[in-house]
Amino acid sequence: MKRKFLRSATAALALAALGAMAATSSAQAQVQERTFKLGLQNPKGHPLEQGAAKFAEIVAAKSGGKIKVNVFPGGTLGGDQQTVSALQGGTVEITVLNSGILASQVKDFEVFDFPFMFATAKEADTVVDGPFGQKLHAKLGDKGIVGLAYWELGFRNLTNGRRPINTVEDIAGLKLRVIPNAINVDWVKALGANPTPMAFPEVYAGLESKAIDGQENPLSVILANKFAEVQKHLAVTNHQYNPQSFIFSKKVWEGLSADEKKIVGDAAAEAGRFQRQVNRAAAASQLEQLKKAGMQVTELNAAEQAKLRAKLAPVIDKHGAAISATVAELQAELAKLRK
Repeated sequence: MKRKFLRSATAALALAALGAMAATSSAQAQVQERTFKLGLQNPKGHPLEQGAAKFAEIVAAKSGGKIKVNVFPGGTLGGDQQTVSALQGGTVEITVLNSGILASQVKDFEVFDFPFMFATAKEADTVVDGPFGQKLHAKLGDKGIVGLAYWELGFRNLTNGRRPINTVEDIAGLKLRVIPNAINVDWVKALGANPTPMAFPEVYAGLESKAIDGQENPLSVILANKFAEVQKHLAVTNHQYNPQSFIFSKKVWEGLSADEKKIVGDAAAEAGRFQRQVNRAAAASQLEQLKKAGMQVTELNAAEQAKLRAKLAPVIDKHGAAISATVAELQAELAKLRK
C-alpha cells in the first residue's frame, strides 16, 4: 500500500511539473524577440537612470531574455517633447518624464505642476498610485500614449549664479529656466523673475554661458548634472513635487501579446518602487555633496515660505479654473489623507 501511495504521489508530482513546464512554454511562446528604446533626460547614475536600468533587467528576466530594453540617458534621444512625439510615432517605445509635461497632451496633467500641492512624497505616492493617478494616465490613450506607472523626481529647489536667496524678493529679476509649460512660466512671473522655457539638455550650456541665471530642480538632478560647476547659490524651497510618468508608445503597445504587456507593465511598477527607494535613500547625502562641490546653501524661514505660498496662490487659482473638476478631485483625495 505504501509503495502504491509513493508511486501515485511521484506520478502526481511529475504531472504537475509537466503542467508547469507546459504553461511556461506556452507563455514563452507568446513572447517574441523584441528590442525597445527607453529615453530619459537625466544622465547615467541618476536615480531615474538607475530605475530604467532596473526596468531593463526585470524585463529581460521575465521574458527569458527575449525582450531587450536599451536605455538612452542624458537626453540623447532629444528633449522631453521630442521624445514624446517619437513615442507617439512608434520610433521610441518608452520614456519617463515629469508628469506635468504631459499637460501639452492632456491639460489635466497641469495639476502635477501646481506649487506646494503635495506635502510629502508618501502623500504623493498614495494619490498617483491610486484611482486619481490611474484615471489621468488613462486619458493619454487618445493621444497615442499608454501610462504604465508613476516614478518620482522629488521636490524642486532653486539655484542661480548671481546671489543668495534669503527672501522671496531676492528671486525677482532672475532669468530662470522653466519646464516649457504655462503654469511654470506664470509662477516664475508671479515672483518677479523672468521665465525662460528651455529643453533640459540645453540647461547646463545655458547656465555656463549665462544665457540664464538659474534653474529649479530636485537635489538629485542638480547633483547628477553637475550644475554646481556653473551655479553658486542653492535655495532649499521644496516648492514643487514632481511625479514622473512612465509611458509607452500606444502604436507599439497594441502589437504586443497579453503576456508581453503583462511583463512590461509589471516591470514598470516593480522598477518604479525600486527607483523611489533609491531616490529617497540618496536625498540625505545630496545636500552635503552639493555643499562640498562649492554651492552656498540658504533656506527660506517660515515667514518667507508663507510669503512664497501667498504669491503663488493666484497662479494656482488661475490655472485651476480650467481644470476645476480635476483640481477638486485631487484636493478631495488629499483631504482624506490629511484627516
